[in-house]
Amino acid sequence: MKAEKARRLKELEAENKRLKCPLAEAELDKLILKEAWEGNFFVLP
Repeated sequence: MKAEKARRLKELEAENKRLKCPLAEAELDKLILKEAWEGNFFVLP
C-alpha cells in the first residue's frame, strides 16, 4: 500500500506541475487585458 500511495503522490505532483503553466499563462493574459481595458499601456514608436 505504501508504494501505491507514493506512486499516486508522484502522479499528482506531475499533474500539478503540468497544470500550473496554462494557469500562469491565463493569469498573465487576464492581467494584460485588464491593463489594456483600463488604458494603462503605451505604444512603441
